This record gives sequence, structure tokens and C-alpha cells, in this order.
Amino acid sequence: MKLQQLRYLREVERQGLNLSAAALELHTSQPGISKQIKLLEDELGVEIFVRNGKRVTAITPPGKAILAIAQRILQDSESLKQAARDFSAQDSGKLTIATTHTQARYMLPDVVKRFTARYPQVKLNLIQGNPVQICQHTISGLADFCIATEAIATFDELAMLPCYTWNRCVIAPPRHPILGVKTLTLEAIAEYPVITYDFAFAGRSQINYAFETRGLKPNVVLTAIDSDVIKTYVALGLGIGILAKMAFDPARDKPLRALDASHLFESSTTRIGVPRNAYLRGYVYDFIEMFAPHLGRKTIEEAIYSKSKLDYDL
Repeated sequence: MKLQQLRYLREVERQGLNLSAAALELHTSQPGISKQIKLLEDELGVEIFVRNGKRVTAITPPGKAILAIAQRILQDSESLKQAARDFSAQDSGKLTIATTHTQARYMLPDVVKRFTARYPQVKLNLIQGNPVQICQHTISGLADFCIATEAIATFDELAMLPCYTWNRCVIAPPRHPILGVKTLTLEAIAEYPVITYDFAFAGRSQINYAFETRGLKPNVVLTAIDSDVIKTYVALGLGIGILAKMAFDPARDKPLRALDASHLFESSTTRIGVPRNAYLRGYVYDFIEMFAPHLGRKTIEEAIYSKSKLDYDL
């Protein structure tokens, strides 16, 4: 068994079982990948993939277990390399964070500025996507950790570390009738076309739940995962928006007005998701603590190295 064979397995899974795409990503040949995977299957005595001719069509039940173990082995292998690099270069390297547009646009800039000033030799990379995508990026090793809301709780491979709670506001163009209501209610919102987050976006479930419990069905005419897109179409008059409060700035968003909607929806908690048993370089701990000062190194290590799934609250 070779690490390279395990890397081939992981990449084939990442590429949706497309051997050609995996070969292109790994800068090798498709026959080479097929041969090495077949050698590994022969050594283990089980089939990892279901094949139709030369095409891989599915992952077998034992193949799913083997892929999970392969991922852990590759993660441990990378941890060994990172540990060695730590001793030779404490303040240089790479940090990749998978996050949503809202976090990248509104919550991370100040932290990134302070981090890059402290660690000018660390190359910082932000990968954006919806909450499920960024969790998957982290589990697969494409990112060191992810920042998301809700979705992290559904991935046992990630340790969950709560950062802060947030809620929502309703935005509308100036002189829109919703701005004149004495008390903002779900009934008042339901009278107008609504623009809000896509179903894949964290926090959407709280919006749906609030309306459902009141027996209301909002007229959602447009959805997006990008807060700025929501504001753009609200400004065009297509509807009122339900938006994360952190994404609205009166000075920057002058064409719009906002009403606090915290009393209408349950709060959401943004969390950092770190792969369990991952080795983190010193500057990764520092970045996390800059973003969430209550998350010190001891707390992070307790979460990612614990044999049981610890649940932390703010």
C-alpha cells in the first residue's frame, strides 16, 4: 500500500468518480490511476469502486469505509509534514479558509488585516461557497478550517467551535410602505415580495420556521447566497430583503433602509469547523483567536483531539 494510491482514491472521489478529471488534477495518466487503484484493490481483497467497462460508476460499501480511512491517513501524513515545517519556519507557510460570502465580505476583513500584519510570510487563501460546500472542502483537505453557520453540526468529521450569534434585518428602498409599520411583524413582511438567502445558505431554516409556525407562506421571488446580490435587487425594487444584520451598513448602503427583525427569528450561531485530529500550525491558532477571542489554543485542542464529540456553547 502506498500513499500515492490513497491520493488517487481521494482525488477520484473529489472529481465525482471522473478518472480523466482526477488524472488531470494529479498531473498523471488515467491508465496509471486505474492501474494503481486496481493494485490496491487486489492487495486489500475488496473492490473499492463499481465499474461499467472503463468507467467508474459508484463506490462500493467497503469502498466508502476505505475512503474514510484513506482520508484520515492522508491527513495524518500532511500533519507530519506540517509539524516538520513548523520547526523550520514558524512564521511562514499557507493558510486556506473556506467560508461564505457574508463572512468573507463583512466579518473577516479586519481579522485578515491584523493577521497579515503579524504574519507577512503566510500566504492566505479564501475559498467561498455555501455552508455544505465549505465543510466538504475542509473535510477533503482543501482548507485548514471553515467558517459557517448550522451546516458544521451535520459533519461529524469536524469539531465545532462557536464564534458569535447573529440575527437578521429587513431591508427596503426609502419610502417603501414596510418602513412605516409601527411594529414589524411576519404578517407585514408576508404582504410583499421577499428576496433572501438561498436554501443552501445557513440561517434560511430559521426564516422558514418562523413563517411556518405562524401559518404564513412568504412570497420569495428571488434567492441568492451573496448578501450584496440581495441588496442590489432590493434597491431595484423587486422586493424587500431579509438579510443578516452584519451585512447592512447604513453608511455604505445609502440607497436602502433597514428594520431590526431580531424579535421575529431565532438567532443563528456562526462556528469554526476544524477537522478532528488535525495538526494546526501556530499561526492557525492565532487566526482563530483573532476571529473569536474566547477560542484559545487549549480550547481548540480540546475540541479537535477529544475522542468524544464535545459540544461548546457561547
